Amino acid sequence: MSQRAAVLCGAAAVAAATLSTAALSAAPAQAGVHRADAAPAARLAWKKCGTTAHPTLQCASLKVPLDHSDPRGRKITLALSRVPHTAKTSQGPLLVNPGGPGGSGLTLAGFVASALPAKVAAQYDVIGFDPRGVGRSDPALDCAPGHFDPVRPDPVPLTPGVEHANLTRAKAFADACGRKYADVLPHIGTVAAARDLDLIRRALGADRISYFGYSYGTYLGAVYARLYPERVRRAVLDSVVDPTGVGYENNLVQDLAFDDRHRAFLAWVARHHGTYGLGADPERLETAWYAMRAELARKPADGRVGAAELEDTFLPGGYHDGYWPYLAEAFAAYARDGDTEPLVEAYEDFGAANASTGNGYSVYTAVQCRDTGWPRDWGRWREDNWAVHERAPFMTWNNAWYNAPCAFWPTDAGRPVDVANDRLPPVLLFQATGDAATPYRGGATVHRLLRGSSLVVEDGGGNHGVTLSGNACLDGHLAAYLTDGTVPRGDGGGEADAVCAAGPDPKPLDVRTSAPPPGETLRTLLGFRP
Repeated sequence: MSQRAAVLCGAAAVAAATLSTAALSAAPAQAGVHRADAAPAARLAWKKCGTTAHPTLQCASLKVPLDHSDPRGRKITLALSRVPHTAKTSQGPLLVNPGGPGGSGLTLAGFVASALPAKVAAQYDVIGFDPRGVGRSDPALDCAPGHFDPVRPDPVPLTPGVEHANLTRAKAFADACGRKYADVLPHIGTVAAARDLDLIRRALGADRISYFGYSYGTYLGAVYARLYPERVRRAVLDSVVDPTGVGYENNLVQDLAFDDRHRAFLAWVARHHGTYGLGADPERLETAWYAMRAELARKPADGRVGAAELEDTFLPGGYHDGYWPYLAEAFAAYARDGDTEPLVEAYEDFGAANASTGNGYSVYTAVQCRDTGWPRDWGRWREDNWAVHERAPFMTWNNAWYNAPCAFWPTDAGRPVDVANDRLPPVLLFQATGDAATPYRGGATVHRLLRGSSLVVEDGGGNHGVTLSGNACLDGHLAAYLTDGTVPRGDGGGEADAVCAAGPDPKPLDVRTSAPPPGETLRTLLGFRP
């Protein structure tokens, strides 16, 4: 999912303490990189592939080794995009990644180039890419089409039968991946993707690259920087994954943060009771929301929106409050009038996309399950998730089943990378204090691990992916850094080097409209689950 906090603080600390500092500096990993570097650099043939929104976009492809320890063996293909610089003097390539894992970055290049101040964007070749396994790269994974088709079993396993049904789905997905991609899965992971980045750098003819990553893309960028510190010119990490709890621990932590964010949404609906007519007491609204969930579990709306699909529909509200007015209308129509049509419409607009069917989910699981070890004993999952569910019922079990294929994954697991680094130029970090997908602790942790980095905090913000979304204070720091490397430096009185106030809460819709919620362009590019 986009990944998770507090009952886990202890578990994550234990995980951090047991991480091997040799996870990335071991000789075999570096040996593979050097052998790959010995191969001739590929050349890119850029072709026009512009869209109405991004007319200057260009596309190319790059062949890279499936196995970086065997650079002359089987090749796979990465899809690339570019918005070329237009200034007389270029600052080189700026590689952008939307996270996931499993997110396509091709369109993100166009978005970043158009969202940055024109004078800043003009100085860079903004480079998007589909990581191995993703989108237009080849092969593109799709383990089990239809895995998220409605109606799925209730995520909360109140009976052995419901638990068995969900376990059967999770195991079937893992088995399908193993059958279809047995030769590929061992080579899908963050370290392999980071090595691909350096082959992209070489193909671009650049001695160094700048990097801009959101969400999981922050972990990918930190891993690249650990592997190739001398190749990093500048790096921006927005909404930072905690590298000390990658995998199982982070997802449990995330459950608590998403529950807090869901309660913030309900409190917002209560403040606007004059519009929605559901009352001004957030606790009563919470009771009404879970009553809606129970009713849909018994009788799915339109035969498609059951309990699991309802949670998928409301999860985007945890990522960005621009969805709140739309979700509030759907909730109010059902709770006040018994009208299911707006709820089904919201599922079609937000929930079905959020289910991450097909390629995105296949790469997500392939990376997550390969990057680090997940418990193979289902009893551990059951105990931990029931404990968290007691405190955070909104998404805990939905998130557990989303990641449950990792309990049955057909490949061996690696180890999280120790991203601690004192060999980098200043890295600029952005973090909202109430981010649910990548809770605040991730930004603070990486700030400590990357010596000389600067942390910009959006105080009171709860959205995920905070730059280039309309906050002038945040975007000012981003533009200054990309222009000449300027970073804010705090006075030592706190973790943050700079603090920006969060933007205002959204307002209810004046008139029902089919227009997308604010920020959807970036939200869609980032995806809903890192």
